[in-house]
Amino acid sequence: MSTTLTSTPEVDGFRMPAEWEPHRQTWMLWPQRPDVWRQGAKPAQRAFVEVATTISRFEPVTMGVSHDQFRNARALLPPQVSVVELSSDDAWMRDCGPAFVVNDTGDMRLVDWGFNAWGGLYDGLYFPWDKDELVPQKVAELEGVDRYVAPMVLEGGAFLVDGQGTLLTTEECLLSPGRNPHLSKQEIEATLCEYLGLEKVVWLGRGIDPEETTGHIDGVAHYVGPAEVLLGWIDDPDDFRYEICRDNLARLEAATDAHGRAFTVHRIPEPPWDEVAAGEIADLDVVEGSRALEPGSMPATYTNLYTCNRAVVFEEAGAASDAVAREVLERVFPDRTVAGVSAGTTHEIALGGGGVHCITQQQPRG
Repeated sequence: MSTTLTSTPEVDGFRMPAEWEPHRQTWMLWPQRPDVWRQGAKPAQRAFVEVATTISRFEPVTMGVSHDQFRNARALLPPQVSVVELSSDDAWMRDCGPAFVVNDTGDMRLVDWGFNAWGGLYDGLYFPWDKDELVPQKVAELEGVDRYVAPMVLEGGAFLVDGQGTLLTTEECLLSPGRNPHLSKQEIEATLCEYLGLEKVVWLGRGIDPEETTGHIDGVAHYVGPAEVLLGWIDDPDDFRYEICRDNLARLEAATDAHGRAFTVHRIPEPPWDEVAAGEIADLDVVEGSRALEPGSMPATYTNLYTCNRAVVFEEAGAASDAVAREVLERVFPDRTVAGVSAGTTHEIALGGGGVHCITQQQPRG
């Protein structure tokens, strides 16, 4: 049984753990939208199978699917991955799914944020999003945990927490007109602290995907440990990300966390741009209210990785930069296996608009 609570996590002594803390399981959603995923989503489904299979080497994985895809998903996924009926508008569990919070005695609850497809009617990516909005409540029912309903729109890819009172986000995303135009920056900070058990919000500037998520932070940074951050890095001054990563570095170097600690920043050189060929997206359905994918170049990133039990799952780009990225990750995560997913999988997920971090959501052990 799940109860909707009228208090807040802060009042009740709950906090969101860091991604590196022990997980009970990983949640994912099955792709099938023909206006988002090419070839009837079949290549994307194979990509999601690779990600789920990789993560399942280290912790349980639960895949939510619509009723008409249950048999297909169950046949394609390995037996150690659980499949449950959980309808959604698309497959971005990080963004439409819940944030789990715990207290010092091991109790677990979840936070249900508002979701409006990355900008609602202002600059969102599709309409409607009513099934996505119900995902946190459905997860609460499936897990039998109580939930808080937060009074703001927020996607999981828009913030990172250290579990010790500090949150990282970007001004580009959380202050965008499509999210919470009725809230000031100070009111957004207060709500984040109240519903995630925080003491401090550290603001970076911009992300690298203004047309998709309006600058999610998981495209430019990833928490490694307390006061320790992995930051995407570009050395080419002609790349638009060149100034973005330098501004984000300067902000991190000028900031301290909730405990007054200076940040240690590890730079990870980003891969070459990914190319979207016109032919590979020619069969996407045209649907009213859904933004069409255009051919061209899209920025790739190694920071959209996922920290699970005993491992770090990152996206290979099929380039020489993969070896450099792996070396950086093995150095900053010495106690975890660095597991790559193939460049083909990386490309398929990117065609839909995201990466490995975007399609996963951790449930802490509690």
